[in-house]
Amino acid sequence: MGAIAEYVAAFAASVASGQAEIYNEFSLQHEFGISLRNQLPDFKVQFERNVEYFFQSKMVYPKREIDITVFDPGRNDLRHAVELKYPRNGQHPEQIFGFCTDVAFAEELHTAGFSTTAAVIFADDHLIYEGSSEGIYGYFRGHQPIHGRIQKPTGSKDKEVFVRGSYSVQWLPVVGSLKYAVVEVGEG
Repeated sequence: MGAIAEYVAAFAASVASGQAEIYNEFSLQHEFGISLRNQLPDFKVQFERNVEYFFQSKMVYPKREIDITVFDPGRNDLRHAVELKYPRNGQHPEQIFGFCTDVAFAEELHTAGFSTTAAVIFADDHLIYEGSSEGIYGYFRGHQPIHGRIQKPTGSKDKEVFVRGSYSVQWLPVVGSLKYAVVEVGEG
């Protein structure tokens, strides 16, 4: 288990025990950020940092804002970058594609200089992690690794993302129907 996965596991335990409560993506981001600040007191934990704050390159990233960053005050040790999802309103294929985009973004942030990056998802809608494993659902329900060229599954299907590595989504229980998965890139 990598470093971010360990932090997420500790956080999931606090959710399971009722110490932390999450009910949407915003609450997940802030509660997990508080948990990271408690576990990493010598580092800055910041939310929604623009990529350009860390890297001045002209590279085009799949996203512009990093959900959570962990780094030393001098920005010499870019420790962690984390992308978070907590799907709440259906749109299952779009949410899965969004998570794949987060994985590609995590790869690019690791290549650019963060030691460890991850895409993390919490879900209490069983249709995210159970059901048919056809098409894009295979990444979340059928143990098909997230890898290669992945096309947006709905609408005009004009967007795609490329994931260089190969990552399996393993769902872990939290409490009730709430589960989570971590896809980590970089050093453990």
